[in-house]
Amino acid sequence: MIAIIDYNAGNLQSVYKALRHIGCDCVITREREQILNADGAVLPGVGSFGDTVDSLNSFGIAQVVRDYIKADKPFLGICLGLQLLFPGSEESPGKEGLGIFEGSITKIPGGEGLKIPHMGWNSLSINPSSRLLKGIGPEPYVYFVHSYYLNAADKTLVAAQTQYGVTIDAAIERGNVFATQFHPEKSGETGLKILRNFADTVTKAGGK
Repeated sequence: MIAIIDYNAGNLQSVYKALRHIGCDCVITREREQILNADGAVLPGVGSFGDTVDSLNSFGIAQVVRDYIKADKPFLGICLGLQLLFPGSEESPGKEGLGIFEGSITKIPGGEGLKIPHMGWNSLSINPSSRLLKGIGPEPYVYFVHSYYLNAADKTLVAAQTQYGVTIDAAIERGNVFATQFHPEKSGETGLKILRNFADTVTKAGGK
């Protein structure tokens, strides 16, 4: 069972439908025990960093996510779900993220005809050792919607990067923690392959 963590994020249903499409047993939930007992967990995210932090805290989910990650079970953050793994964001000064990893979340500078938010398809440069991005081919195109981007402090954490005026750390992985700035559930067959790779880690970890 994969738990899709519910804090009123806007893309819950699209993530649920994509996981069901590839045959995953999943549930949308904010119940602590249901999340902690799941074989895998997904933290989707769209919208403001600060508002999302407030929602996670109001539902008591922030500590649940930390506890889940500490248990070393497969976890996938999507879009804002990646940014939340870091200490904070320039978008919402004073709002504390989950602090799982170190790095900065800052606004994409734009310029040179680049529109902000960065919205649409862009190619990835992939770390060949990535398990999440295994088998999707060189420089695949995936779908982005964001105005702020990750610059990870530890580059060994980075599974993929993309270019949009600056170098964006577009995917990370460490142990059983994975996260993407882009939306695999909106990235066609490439995105479904990425979700299958995550589902495979859940299966290998003893889940269904």
